Amino acid sequence: MKKTSQFRRIIQSPELDFIMEAHNGLSAKIVEESGFKGIWASGLSISASLGVRDNNEASWTQVLEVLEFMSDSTSIPILVDGDTGYGNFNNARRLLQKLEQRQIAGVCIEDKLFPKTNSFLNDNAQSLAQIEEFSGKIKAMKDTQQDDDFTVVARVEAFIAGLGLKEAVKRAEAYRQAGADAILMHSKRSDISEIEAFMKEWADRHPVIIVPTKYYSTPTQRFRDLGVHAVIWANHNLRASIDAMQRISRKIYQDSSIAEAEGSVASLDEVFRLQNTNELHQAEKKYLPPPSRTIGDLK
Repeated sequence: MKKTSQFRRIIQSPELDFIMEAHNGLSAKIVEESGFKGIWASGLSISASLGVRDNNEASWTQVLEVLEFMSDSTSIPILVDGDTGYGNFNNARRLLQKLEQRQIAGVCIEDKLFPKTNSFLNDNAQSLAQIEEFSGKIKAMKDTQQDDDFTVVARVEAFIAGLGLKEAVKRAEAYRQAGADAILMHSKRSDISEIEAFMKEWADRHPVIIVPTKYYSTPTQRFRDLGVHAVIWANHNLRASIDAMQRISRKIYQDSSIAEAEGSVASLDEVFRLQNTNELHQAEKKYLPPPSRTIGDLK
């Protein structure tokens, strides 16, 4: 089944499903091996892995290169965090074209202004795009896609900007009418009250995706009860890798040795397995000529 069709099945299924964050080819492969049906290519995580801020400091072509490695190394669908679409409708539709060429299953764009500001930063610079302008961006993307199953998700930032439930529903409905395939309703409260209020008002008129980074203590069953279609675990692979690298780097520096660290890290054999090195060895036997004999062998 095509990756786009796989992701369509996720958001249209009545059963709650889960999408796990990855930020490069290696983490994407680990997500797939862990059993997840889909991957969230997080803008925060990709930018952090490149050593820059989540303010569109990494260009969309740099992000696209990372996505190509992620797509090549996996067989499950990838939903890309497309920020604001990297500009106006024209930038967004070109982004979509390039994502389709790399077998990406879908893209999520948010109704903020370019360059975006991360939603979890404690500042007041969360200005939103005009509804009409963002709706036009969605229409342009849907008109551009070649694969009918490619998914465009509209991420509503009304709660993040402090504009309340009425504005959140108004924007979600406008984006639904513009052609968005699903709504990602975002909240940075530590409780689920905003999401609960939205889901009650929304009345299951279109698939909803949530990101419980801040309301992580909410039991997963509650998401099912509310009728949420998919949950994105948005940044834990990045955060886990930071913690592991900080600990092992400090230990090796303090010990001036890797003797004690060796038992705390993945083996080289595991690295080679994840790189699919064995396939190359088999291919070499098939396609390369036998090693030539040396002059010493001829004597």
